Amino acid sequence: MTDVALTNTLSEAQTREMPRLVSLDALRGFDMFWIIGGGGLVLALSRFLDEPTQHWIASQLEHPQWNGFAFWDLIFPLFLFIAGVTMPLSLGRRLERGDSRWGLYWRVTRRAAMLVILGLIYNGAAATWNLHETRFASVLGRIGVAYFFASIIFMHTRPRGQMIWLIGILLGYWLSLKFIPVPHMGTGSLEPGRTVTDYIDRQLMPGVLYKGVRDPEGIFATVPAVGTALLGALAGELLWRNDVGGHRKTLYLLLSGVICLALGWAWNFVFPLNKNLWSSSFVLFAGGWSLLLLAVFYLVIDVWRLKWLGFFFMVIGVNPLTIYVGQRFIDFKEMADFFFSGALSHYEGWLAAQNPAWPLVAGAASVLFVKWVVLLFLYRHRIFLRV
Repeated sequence: MTDVALTNTLSEAQTREMPRLVSLDALRGFDMFWIIGGGGLVLALSRFLDEPTQHWIASQLEHPQWNGFAFWDLIFPLFLFIAGVTMPLSLGRRLERGDSRWGLYWRVTRRAAMLVILGLIYNGAAATWNLHETRFASVLGRIGVAYFFASIIFMHTRPRGQMIWLIGILLGYWLSLKFIPVPHMGTGSLEPGRTVTDYIDRQLMPGVLYKGVRDPEGIFATVPAVGTALLGALAGELLWRNDVGGHRKTLYLLLSGVICLALGWAWNFVFPLNKNLWSSSFVLFAGGWSLLLLAVFYLVIDVWRLKWLGFFFMVIGVNPLTIYVGQRFIDFKEMADFFFSGALSHYEGWLAAQNPAWPLVAGAASVLFVKWVVLLFLYRHRIFLRV
């Protein structure tokens, strides 16, 4: 192990006691909650509100067509951010205790490859075996590739070096889109299908692209996604230190979140917030919200030790891959109907008479409940899908 690797890792005094942070599992579960049915439940509940509020909530639970930022845009980068937060524990601790560097390379390579493969399976590659009609880009694939490169950077740099890499990635990506010409489309275009990002994906990405001429999880936009993971790793460096108190850590996370939000908002005027491009302003803005959420969850669950408040989300968060991939192949709605359709049929008319939104709420809640009970069973029996 080189001196650089040694100085990158946490000191023995800092890593002597590194208990699992329940807040991270809860925050990951909060993130997954929206994907597995929380969004549908909130939409159903919004039907009780006035029309303008309904429309605003609906707009926050879907992606903007191009530029802009909605709550739904935070789901994906938050998960990648959390993966970065775990690096000081999963990688830094192993480096500190002398684990083989090549063993860690194999570990992160295997994880990245498994996520890419799971992403292909999720996209239906196993069902068709027609690679020309398969979408290779995926959410899981981007997480895997971004995590891989961020891990390599983490293992070879100190926090200051990671910050330099983060700044370099964000500036380099912005300058690439601004100054690299696209054949037949000119230079500096940020319109759909006309950007450097979209052009590179059309040239290099096999199979089909999600939007025909572009893909929001394509190759080149994975570069700034590495920055999202690095931002999480920097937050993790702080969380896993024992020489800083919990309240001070919370304050630092909050301040960092506000700074990232301000920088992302300011950058938005020249490089718009755009999840499709994973723009540099988007990395900072989504990272700012991720830091604020991490600060709140950490303060409440791990500093104030109110772990019971996070139990519902924690059950989801310890098995995120299971439910994300599982709901692609398991009909949880049919399961919910099997258990609840009889009871609901007796009250559906009465509920609808009270308010037409009640049957929608009951249906969404029953599906979400079944998924959570399955995850609770897996949690109680210590069954976890990890790569």
